[in-house]
Amino acid sequence: MADTAAKAVLEGGPEELPERIVPIDPPGTELKIPFRNGYEHFRATGRQQDTTEGALPVYEWWERTELPG
Repeated sequence: MADTAAKAVLEGGPEELPERIVPIDPPGTELKIPFRNGYEHFRATGRQQDTTEGALPVYEWWERTELPG
């Protein structure tokens, strides 16, 4: 396996997100993805999804925070 970085599948959130398979660094229970002057927050679901990169954990969108300015 050439790529050993942990990755996750994002479920929900804005349809315009450029990537739905993202690195998890470090692996944990939450992901914060920068997007359009804010962050999209995703939480681990405990589920996995089969992808072209193998079975990956599914993280589900739960909120957005805006950057001030």
